[in-house]
Amino acid sequence: MEIFELFKDKTNKNIMNSQKDNINIEKAKEFDLNIEKILENWENYHAIREIIANALDEQILTKTKDIEIKQTSDGWWHIIDFGRGLNYHHLTQNENEEKLNNNKLIGRFGVGLKDALATLYRHNIKVEIKSKYGIIRLKTASKAGFDDIITLHAEITPSNNINMIGTDFCLYGCTKEDIEQAKSLFLKFTKNNLLETTKYGEVLSNTGANSNIYINGVKVAEEPNFLFSYNITALNAQIKKSLNRERTNIGRTAYTSRIKDILKDCQSNIVIEKLIEDLQEFSSGNRHDELSWNDIAMYASMKISELNSKATFITASDLQNTPSLIDNMLRNGHTPIVVPDNLISKIEDYNIGATEGKTLITANQYIIEEQKNFIPQIIDINSLSSNERNIYYKTEKILELIGGRAPNIKAIQIVDKIYENEIFDETVGLWIPDEGRILIKRTQLQSLYKYAGTLLHECCHAISGFGDVSRDFERELTTIIGVLASKAL
Repeated sequence: MEIFELFKDKTNKNIMNSQKDNINIEKAKEFDLNIEKILENWENYHAIREIIANALDEQILTKTKDIEIKQTSDGWWHIIDFGRGLNYHHLTQNENEEKLNNNKLIGRFGVGLKDALATLYRHNIKVEIKSKYGIIRLKTASKAGFDDIITLHAEITPSNNINMIGTDFCLYGCTKEDIEQAKSLFLKFTKNNLLETTKYGEVLSNTGANSNIYINGVKVAEEPNFLFSYNITALNAQIKKSLNRERTNIGRTAYTSRIKDILKDCQSNIVIEKLIEDLQEFSSGNRHDELSWNDIAMYASMKISELNSKATFITASDLQNTPSLIDNMLRNGHTPIVVPDNLISKIEDYNIGATEGKTLITANQYIIEEQKNFIPQIIDINSLSSNERNIYYKTEKILELIGGRAPNIKAIQIVDKIYENEIFDETVGLWIPDEGRILIKRTQLQSLYKYAGTLLHECCHAISGFGDVSRDFERELTTIIGVLASKAL
């Protein structure tokens, strides 16, 4: 919308107000703000936010004391900094090079002040900007050389305090709610506790229903299901590209990678413990969004392992389908932690390249270790029942069907268990190549066909030298089946 359409109906009122003000007209100068468009969705607090942002930036640039925001008895609000003082040159800038080259500042565009002035004028807020360089007020006037075009102007009169330090931005007509709403957009004025500072930004506690995302201390977004609030202080290219004049509606995709950087750089116990606790909420459904990111879930997993060497990562299906495995873990001092399947895959990929002692324990790894550590107890043949012995004594006749015992099979033994846990119930036979032994579970002696099938299966491993689900094993198994079939015929 053209400035003329917004401001032309105020011209006469502005002239009358100017006459009432104690201004030295002879010394006043007018400066056309040359604003082409107004941010029509801005409210008073948006404009006040820009004024506060400029004051905070000046505090950072000049390393001066904290800004002040107060209301005096005459009803005027004052936003005061103690920097170099604002002058009319600041009303000409489109982009402030000083601010663009400093990643620690809130303001980035320089046009924010002009946007703020136009918004305040539109909402009938009286403005006076005081510094040692002069006093700036707002009015509407004809554009130079075009009497029919009315635009917003800054009217500049000499300062009444040439020794003044900083800038006093005075507002009359705004409410305390406007001021407080504007202040709430700055980390400086909130109750978020700082939990940890990293080279990428800060991790903050949450004090309300939503988490806040700040960039250099100014709020740019809210997140309903984040574990922490964040203040990003090291801006990457994606964030710089996403920042707009209004500094609102910054999407999650713009800041996600930087928040990941912040979290992966955290070392404090309070942050790590919260990440670990939240990772373990997967099965309850109460996990926060940060832990749905594999990078962060992986980082939390590694930290869990550092703190608890017996932390063991399992899936929901492990928990549901193999309860005895979980019980066994608990009996052995392990801490089962339920995580998503895709995180298990990421952990196992990580383990492939991890050095010894740095791997993370998954259910599969736990099983492998159990296999290595469990020593099956060999059953004395004389302790078997007569039916079991009769079947066992047919061992050599069964082997004759495939040409006899292979030379590398030194012993064929019966055991109660091949592995400790019932998850291995399907493992009814085992070929141990290093020892030349075949172990067969006692339950297979219930029938000749079960025992013979298991024995020949393990002989196939011994002869082929390969494990299950390999082409060589399948080829040898096919050969054995063919031999048996030909003999039977």
